[in-house]
Amino acid sequence: MSVAVAGPSGDLFGHPRGLATLFFTEMWERFSFYGMQALLVLFMTDQARGGFGFSDQIATAIYGLYGAFAFLVALPGGWIADRLWGARRAIFVGGIIIMCGHFVLAVESTAAFFGGLLLVVLGTGLLKPNVSAVVGELYAPNDPRRDAGFTVFYMGINLGAVLGPLVCGVLATYNWRYGFAAAGVGMLAGLVQFRLMQGHLGSSGLVPATLPSEPFRVRSWLVIGTVVAAAFALLWLGVNGLVEFDALWLARGTTAVLAFGTFAYFGYLFAAGRLTALERRRVIVILVLVLASAVFWAGFEQFGSSLNLFAERYTIRDLGAFEIPTTWFQSLNPLFLIVLAPFYSMFWVWLARRHLEPSAPAKFAFGLILLGIGFIVMMGAATLVAAGQQVWPTWLVFTYLFHTMGELALSPVGLSAMTTLAPRRFVGQMMGMWFLCTALGSAVAGLVAGSFDTEALETWPRQYLHIVLITVGCGAVLLLLARPLRRLAASRE
Repeated sequence: MSVAVAGPSGDLFGHPRGLATLFFTEMWERFSFYGMQALLVLFMTDQARGGFGFSDQIATAIYGLYGAFAFLVALPGGWIADRLWGARRAIFVGGIIIMCGHFVLAVESTAAFFGGLLLVVLGTGLLKPNVSAVVGELYAPNDPRRDAGFTVFYMGINLGAVLGPLVCGVLATYNWRYGFAAAGVGMLAGLVQFRLMQGHLGSSGLVPATLPSEPFRVRSWLVIGTVVAAAFALLWLGVNGLVEFDALWLARGTTAVLAFGTFAYFGYLFAAGRLTALERRRVIVILVLVLASAVFWAGFEQFGSSLNLFAERYTIRDLGAFEIPTTWFQSLNPLFLIVLAPFYSMFWVWLARRHLEPSAPAKFAFGLILLGIGFIVMMGAATLVAAGQQVWPTWLVFTYLFHTMGELALSPVGLSAMTTLAPRRFVGQMMGMWFLCTALGSAVAGLVAGSFDTEALETWPRQYLHIVLITVGCGAVLLLLARPLRRLAASRE
C-alpha cells in the first residue's frame, strides 16, 4: 500500500501523522492490559479485601493460561484482519471488546471475572497484532524512517505499561473493582482517540489484504462464531458447576498441547515441507531459537505471578507513612526498557561497525544468562525470607533490571530472526510459531510460579537455584552452539 500521508505538510516530527494515532492507541491499550494484569494474581489470592482467596497454585495457573491464550489468539486475530475485516476495523472492534472485558471484570461476580478475562483475551487477539501491521503500512517498503517509526511506536507500548500498574494499582488499594474499571477507562480513552484521529491513517489498514468472496465470508464467520460461542458456553457451564474444570489440569494440558504442537509442526516441516538443503539448515536454527525463547519466557513471566506475590508478602514497602502499592513494581520492567533500549541499539550498531556484533543465537544465550543472574539475586532474597526476614525492594529492583537486560538481548532479535531465516513461503507460519512458543513459556510460567509453597519457605532458595541452572545452563549450551548455528544460517546451497 502507499504511504498514508505524504509530503512535509503531512509529517509530524519527520514521521507520518498516523504514527501518533497508533502510538496513543497502543499506549492506552497497554495501559489497560498491564494495569489489569498487575492486579490479577493479587486479586485472586486476596482473602481480606474481597478477592477470591484462591491458592497460589490455582491463581498462578489461571494467570499462566490467561497469558498463553492472549498470545495464541493473535494468530486468528491477524487472519481476521487479513481475510475478512482489514486491520483498522479489527483494531477498533478489538478495543471495544477489551474495554467491555475490563468493565465486566469490575462486576462483583465469579462469572463476570472469568467472562471479563475471556473478553480481554479475544479483544487483545484482534487489536495487538494488527496495530503493529498498520504502523508498517504507514511507510513505503524502503523508507529509511521505518525502523525509527517502530522505535517511537514501541516507546508508546512501554509508556502505557509503566502508567497502567501505577494508576490501576493505586485505585485497587481502595477497591479491587476500581482498579479493573480504571483499565477499562484507559481503553475507552484509546478508542476515542483512535476514532477521532484515524483520518491521519489514510488508507492504511482500511481493507483486508485479500478481498473475500461472500460464501467464504459467511463460512468464516460461522466457524468463528461457533468457536467463540463454545468458549463462552464452556465458561458458563464451569462457573455454574455443571462441568468441573481444574485450573492446574488445564494448565498442564495446555502446556502439553503447545509443546506437542511445536514439535509436530517442525516434524511436518522437515518431513513434508519440501525444504531445500539451505532451508532445512535454517529451520534447524529457528527450532533452537523458538525453544530457547520458550525457556526464557517461562522464567521472565514470573514477574506478574510469583515475583508479584513476593513483592506483596515479603518486601518492605513502607516509606514513612506511605506504603508502596505492590503493583508499582510491575512498572519497573517497562521503565527499564524505555531507559535501556536506546543504549542497546547504539551498542549493537557500535559492535556491527567493528564486525563484532553477536549472532542471534549468541544474543539469545546472553538473554538467558542475564535472566538467570536475576534469579541468582532472588536466591539471596529468598534466603533472607526463609530466615524470617522481610527484604528491601532493591532485591526486586535488581532482579527486574537483569530480566529487562535479558529481554532486550532476546526479544527484538527473535522477531527479526524469524523473518530473516524462515523460507519465504513459511514466514507467516514461523511468526505463528514464535507466538506459540511465547504462549508455551507463559503456560509453563504459571505452573512454575505455583510450585513456590508458602508453607515451606526454606525450599525457595533451592527452587530459584533450579531456575538458575536451567536458564543459565540453556544459555551456556546455546553460547557453545552459537558459532555452528551461525554457520548453518549463513551457509549456501
